[in-house]
Amino acid sequence: MNTLISTDRMIGTIDTTVAARRKAWVVTGMLTLFMVLNFADKAVLGLVAKPVMAELGLTPVQFGFIGSSFFFLFSLSAIAVGFLADRVSSRWLILVLTLIWAAAQFPILAGGGAAVLLVSRIVLGAGEGPALPAALHATHHWFPAEDRALPSSLIAVGPTIGAALAAPLLSLVIASPALGWRWAFGMLGIAGVVWGIAWAWIGKDGPYRTACAASEGAHVVPSATEKLRNVPLRQVFGCRMWLTATMAGFACFWAQGAMTTWVPQYIGGVLGIEPSRVGLVYALPWLFGTILLVALGFAGRHLMRRGVSARWAVAGLFGASLVGSGVCLLLLPRASGPLAMVLMTVGWGAFLVFPMAPTAVAYAVNPSQRAAVISTLVGIASIGGVIAPAVVGWLVQGAGYTLPKGGGMGDAALLAQGLGNAFALTGLLLLVTGLAAVLWIDPERTSEQLQ
Repeated sequence: MNTLISTDRMIGTIDTTVAARRKAWVVTGMLTLFMVLNFADKAVLGLVAKPVMAELGLTPVQFGFIGSSFFFLFSLSAIAVGFLADRVSSRWLILVLTLIWAAAQFPILAGGGAAVLLVSRIVLGAGEGPALPAALHATHHWFPAEDRALPSSLIAVGPTIGAALAAPLLSLVIASPALGWRWAFGMLGIAGVVWGIAWAWIGKDGPYRTACAASEGAHVVPSATEKLRNVPLRQVFGCRMWLTATMAGFACFWAQGAMTTWVPQYIGGVLGIEPSRVGLVYALPWLFGTILLVALGFAGRHLMRRGVSARWAVAGLFGASLVGSGVCLLLLPRASGPLAMVLMTVGWGAFLVFPMAPTAVAYAVNPSQRAAVISTLVGIASIGGVIAPAVVGWLVQGAGYTLPKGGGMGDAALLAQGLGNAFALTGLLLLVTGLAAVLWIDPERTSEQLQ
């Protein structure tokens, strides 16, 4: 009789564990789509650059300022929501963020001018600031520490998929005489509402939400991070690993801000790609970033399951990717033809592995402090995205480039000079911070020091 009872309990534990794993991957899939939508919202501004500047009469500096405005409240909201994430269910927190994104798109569809575009981008940035930390935190609820590299990379793939899919599709909408650039924003708003309805039904918190916790009857074995004690956050924020990850994140957000705002201009104005194909070419770096993130996610999980430290399985791969991205961007201004296309694809794609940095940092802290630590890192790092679009606009305008009032792309040589200077600066930032990441992001050592 005791044997039968024990067997029944074992079967019940296996069933609930299998169900929890299945649910974990369903939630991960939904959060990947969440990040797809997140970055499509962000990337659309670069795709509509030419018609927006022409219709609204914006100079490169003014357009760069609007690009930067996305990050005005990004940092503050990321940090503020990060400290709430452990007190509020991820299900409802992420739903509210998505509805904010959707609401920010519709005023542009309704015919707003430059001021409306500016305000909508500020609101969108406030809603999207907490997105990556919230998605990573919610995903980590469902996996033990040694298995988090792969789902974290899938979440990180979301933005690259978002741009890779959205760029060609939105380019068709923008080029359509029946729709136009305003409907690119409208389509994204509708997509946000649809995703939010699905998430309200599917989204749940997982068994690793708190240390050594279990939910829905799932059997949970605490992993190393669940056993860590809480430490004063000022110690975490002052350690070399966190500061290095934040500096590397600053460089990644800088590159991201420059890319989403100005790279479509480079593709059309410098490489000479026709407008209907700009979206397809613009998708190449995102596609490369997607493949790289998935590959590194599998590699990281494989290495960690064989006892390799998170320093090399996650942080080392992250830093090496930034170094590769930086080298390519330093060479890009001097390249042309097929070589320029290759350098553009790798240079603007390899740094998209940034979410590996907060994933690495998360190994050094208790889950109850994870959201605050990751959110603060992302919030401060995102200042790079505030600065970059405006600096690139200043460099482009300083080179003498202006967009003709009657249409057209303007002097390609001047545009190439201004963007070349901006690309070289971005490459240098990525190269230096990538080397620092390889040397100094060490979760295991940092965890020991903090404990």
